[in-house]
Amino acid sequence: MSHHSQGSPHHDADRDRVVVAILTISSSRTLAEDTAGDAIAAVVTDHGHAVAERTLVEDGVEPVRSQVAAWAARADVDCIVSTGGTGVTQDDQTVEAVEPLLDKALPGFGELFRQLSYEEIGTRVVGTRAIAGIVDGAPVFCLPGSVDAVTLGMTEVVLPSIGHLTALASAHE
Repeated sequence: MSHHSQGSPHHDADRDRVVVAILTISSSRTLAEDTAGDAIAAVVTDHGHAVAERTLVEDGVEPVRSQVAAWAARADVDCIVSTGGTGVTQDDQTVEAVEPLLDKALPGFGELFRQLSYEEIGTRVVGTRAIAGIVDGAPVFCLPGSVDAVTLGMTEVVLPSIGHLTALASAHE
């Protein structure tokens, strides 16, 4: 008898429904023009998960860090996904804002995201610093600002892992 037929205790607690907070980081867009945030929300809800809250902050370490920290501390937010600010311009501060908050980094997220993105955009992928990690028991995924990037990241990387990661990250709280 294979171990799969009995189910692995490692996967028993996987969450079927994850509540996601969506943060858009932009100094030029409003929520009304937030096509990347719209794309994240659509993927989340299309797959049976829920959006807890959605907001937009300006590029910058302080606004991004304080919003991520506030959401991560909330019991009604399981996971945080941000879009924007992961490039290499002076305005791109998302990585600098989020990295110090990480209790554990998840380097495999950025590695896999860049590998999949390479198939679409080639060596331009070197300019993306997408990262993920655990903050206060909540997985946080920082994606680039384009609709194509967030759609790829959400469908191919975030959603397949979100139930498992969320359950593991919050297991010992």
